[in-house]
Amino acid sequence: MAGHEMVHNAMYAPHEYDAGISSVDQISFLNGEDDIPRITRIDSAEVVYRAHRRAKLVGKYLMGDILGEGSYGKVKEALDTETLQRRAIKIIKRRKLRKINNGEQNVKREIQLLKRLKHRHIIDLSDLLENEEKQKMYMIMEYCVGELQELLEAAPDKRFPIFQAHRYFRQLVEGLEYLHSQGIVHKDIKPGNLLLSTEEILKITDLGVAEAIDAFARDDTCHTSQGTPAFQPPEIANGLESFSGFKVDIWSSGVTLYNMTTGVYPFEGDNIFKLFENIGKGQYQIPDGVEDNLKDLLTGMLQYEAANRIALEDIKKHDWVRRKHPVTPGFVAFKPIQGHEDMLRGFTVIPYLEDLHFHNSEEEEDEDYEDHYYSNMINTHPHAEPAVAGAQNSNNCESHEAEKKKKRKTKSGLLSSCHPS
Repeated sequence: MAGHEMVHNAMYAPHEYDAGISSVDQISFLNGEDDIPRITRIDSAEVVYRAHRRAKLVGKYLMGDILGEGSYGKVKEALDTETLQRRAIKIIKRRKLRKINNGEQNVKREIQLLKRLKHRHIIDLSDLLENEEKQKMYMIMEYCVGELQELLEAAPDKRFPIFQAHRYFRQLVEGLEYLHSQGIVHKDIKPGNLLLSTEEILKITDLGVAEAIDAFARDDTCHTSQGTPAFQPPEIANGLESFSGFKVDIWSSGVTLYNMTTGVYPFEGDNIFKLFENIGKGQYQIPDGVEDNLKDLLTGMLQYEAANRIALEDIKKHDWVRRKHPVTPGFVAFKPIQGHEDMLRGFTVIPYLEDLHFHNSEEEEDEDYEDHYYSNMINTHPHAEPAVAGAQNSNNCESHEAEKKKKRKTKSGLLSSCHPS
């Protein structure tokens, strides 16, 4: 390579080198006898364009990225600009509700129930906003990292280690006990309706199909059910007109525990009719390898006759529930949200905070400041003239620059418009 002169990498646009190249090519070459360039192409799919994220405020809440989507609308992360608390906002579109059977009724019921429920293991509804013009409703709720169903799908065998399943099940029982003490039947307990907070506290959510038992009712008899088919008990699968609501929750919690510890469901079917037929027969098997204590608990919760199912107070006293299970390898953690590489699912509102407080470039900020500075000076000193370049104005210039720096520092306060908690 002696005698050859190295030329630095050059970047050419397509029209500057080859009209047939569809994307920007990085051309690295040597000045040699052949003078042939060596071309490395960068496919357009490899070029990452970071879209500018515009800040959006709904009331006092600064909106972040989408956490999930459902039939009613979407859920976004948000920041309460007064308390600086992380929130999740369920955005419900009324036009979508009207297209869903019992949609409006279910949302109204859920809001009414959540307003009266306050418990560590029940999702908290902290605020409710409506936009009549856009026909949108905003349910402001406590932030959770994700749902148990998502965790199960991330697990190698679609199940949790026993100690992890035990941790979640105990919290589920506590939350369910509170609901029943308030006369509320959830009717749709399943991993997809169980969320985890950043402190790994389980939260029961989605009370859209729940039912509040009348305070003067003789018992917990219910007559309707809209729960997820795979988690429904035999009495519902067989079409009984009335059934014990609390025992339905016991059954679905048993199916949830079965799923968390085995990775499969006790009842399956190619379609909903076959599934209900299998559930209606009540015949299932517990996989080999499940310890006897857990088998006993599952058998008690999945009793065919509702009257024979184990009660919540007895579940709490059960040896498998009371026992401390050793921590073993294989703890299942949440995967990063698609498009993010943050394993801890960091704060997605940060880019929007930057737009809210840093949307002007330094040059724009200086121009804005100039207008403010001179108009303020003229208003304060009517007879003053704008400064001109020269030695006599050096003090004014120095003062001006100091004020500009001070102004920029004030403007760049990250949460300057937020009130401390």
